[in-house]
Amino acid sequence: MTSLPSVPSAAKLVRAFFRAIPAAVALATFVHLARGGFRGLHTLGWTEAALVVGLLVGIGMAAWRRAMRSSVGAIIDLRDDLELGGGLISAAFIVVAIGGTELFPIVYLLMAFLVAFLPRNAGMTLLGVALVYDGLVTLGGTVVNVTGFLTHTLFLALFAGLYHLVLSARMAVAKRAESDAVQKRIREVEERARTFRLVSSGTQDSFSGMSSDEKWLVASVKEIEGAVHAALEIAETGLRTDTCAAFLLTSDDRSLKLYDCRSPTERVQREKFNAGEGIIGGVLKRRAPVRMNSPQGLKGVTYYESGGPTVQALLAVPILEGSGLVRGVLVADKQKNEPFTDQDEKLLTTIAGEVLRSIEVERVMSYIRKTRDEKDRFFRAIEELNRAGSPDQVFVAVLESTRQLAGLDFCAVTLVSEQEGKRVHRVVRMSGVTAQGKAMEGRTFPDNNGLVANVVRYGAPLPGRDIKAMDRQVIFDEETQVRGLGALKIFPLVAGDRILGTLVAGSRKKAAFEQDVLRMIEVIAIQAAQAVLRAQLYEQMEKMATTDGLTGLLNHRTFQSRADEILAQARRYNRKCSIVLTDVDHFKNVNDTYGHPTGDQVLKGVARIIKTLARDTDVVARYGGEEFVMVMPETDAHGAKVIAERIREAVMAEVFQTEMGPLRITMSLGISTFPDNGQEKQQLIDLSDQCLYHSKRNGRNQAVTVAQMQGGRKLQAVAE
Repeated sequence: MTSLPSVPSAAKLVRAFFRAIPAAVALATFVHLARGGFRGLHTLGWTEAALVVGLLVGIGMAAWRRAMRSSVGAIIDLRDDLELGGGLISAAFIVVAIGGTELFPIVYLLMAFLVAFLPRNAGMTLLGVALVYDGLVTLGGTVVNVTGFLTHTLFLALFAGLYHLVLSARMAVAKRAESDAVQKRIREVEERARTFRLVSSGTQDSFSGMSSDEKWLVASVKEIEGAVHAALEIAETGLRTDTCAAFLLTSDDRSLKLYDCRSPTERVQREKFNAGEGIIGGVLKRRAPVRMNSPQGLKGVTYYESGGPTVQALLAVPILEGSGLVRGVLVADKQKNEPFTDQDEKLLTTIAGEVLRSIEVERVMSYIRKTRDEKDRFFRAIEELNRAGSPDQVFVAVLESTRQLAGLDFCAVTLVSEQEGKRVHRVVRMSGVTAQGKAMEGRTFPDNNGLVANVVRYGAPLPGRDIKAMDRQVIFDEETQVRGLGALKIFPLVAGDRILGTLVAGSRKKAAFEQDVLRMIEVIAIQAAQAVLRAQLYEQMEKMATTDGLTGLLNHRTFQSRADEILAQARRYNRKCSIVLTDVDHFKNVNDTYGHPTGDQVLKGVARIIKTLARDTDVVARYGGEEFVMVMPETDAHGAKVIAERIREAVMAEVFQTEMGPLRITMSLGISTFPDNGQEKQQLIDLSDQCLYHSKRNGRNQAVTVAQMQGGRKLQAVAE
């Protein structure tokens, strides 16, 4: 049944009409200018008035449409930009045509605005429109104003191009300044995090964005800063100091840096200064509090800039960890000769302990969070492996989870198999490699003395210790070199008493594999082996369920479902589809004369020939006994017969070597086509079967279509 074309609704037609107004009015204005309209106030009439009103309406509609689309977050396309820009250009040139070329700077300003605020493709298109309009207005059908036209063209291009470049440059500078400011603040937070030992001093992590880890880091730093600030307020109040400051050692332990202070002077050192000099240097070396006073002023006060106040009394207390490691120093001073007491020292020592405790708490919380995140990634990796259904899914899951868990730069999975009694290793998947390295996927290499082969041989992770000259290590085979690694560990994929392959983990960092990380990767390798084994068994079971055990072709049940799918596609898209049913001629005689083993050999050979000559899109199956079937999408009767004849000729030319001598066979084929011969699958199969038996009744060793069969029947009926 042929469907009728759909008729647009009245609402759609109305919307299309109003949508066409801006473009239609701009085009009408263009035509009127080309015909000499708008050449002065004395030429204006009802036509010009109607065009001006229509143009204003069109500009208003285009602007309203852009505003509505912008308010709902819809994409503003090129047509929207051209409708609004074209209307504005038309209006500008009407003004120029009426008022004279003295008003042409209006066009320059308009083009600068459009090029600056519209996308580049829209701006360049409108620039071309403006040049066409300029040609109509300036030349006016003569060559008198060619110089003026060329001048306008030059200035239009300069205005548009220079304004666009200037605006782009200013935006780029603004973005760069904003990015630099953000990066500076992030670097400051990262440095403070290192000082507080929230992250390792040698970290190379970049804070390019505020991820969850970075937010945690910033929150931890602010928590410690708040604790230090509160402690200094207590010390200032309790000790009645002029300056009370906390100086912490930087991540290299060589310098001190001010992190907070309470002081009336601005001369406290804000930059890093040497930690081994002056009174504070002595406190750090002795790891003990220092109390000093002198009416003449103390020497060796290094935490003030030159010109700072004279200190007559000072109390400095080291910030010590339980292991005796110094983290910094708390300093309290007075500009009067009022010595600090034992109670003052005890109070400042207690405050230093609170500062250290806040740092330790945040460090422990960071460690807990890091550990928790590692465990979460670990369990997610296990879940991904358990969900993987095919070997490919397992390989992707194990590589991704291992890389994320350990921050690896290189990962690979290999499988081992037996071929002719010898082990053969195959690289099935790699990550963290170049395109050239990716080409190694699927490559096989024999058993050798490389690390992968030894891991399979001994069933234990290798190397057992850090190895030097990593670039010279043979990981896969002599022909394959993996360079740039600082650490390497290869784990066996063990499932029960079988070793299925290996998991190769590499990093550019030498100290990449901590003990906890190694243990988690080892567990992932065990789970991966189980997942690979399950996936392989599943594939084998699926293959057994869908393929014929003797020929390796699809079985009858699978053919039925695949045929339904192909015919459904053919119906949906009104395409041709052919079904070819084949049968080996006199196959019973082959079994009776040569024996069933020879019969099986013949069926395997025929299946191989059909599979080889069929196209990749064709479905080939064993229909039953000595019958085979092909479903050929996008194929009419003629095309199906061409392929069927090739198969028939190849089978006829094949020589099967048997114990009783060479054997040649032939086969008959029947062809039906959708929709020419039928609409339903069973109807087409029945017709192919009838064509097949028509072939057998008329001499065998031939391919017969439905049309040939029906034509033969008509001839037979006429003869009778």
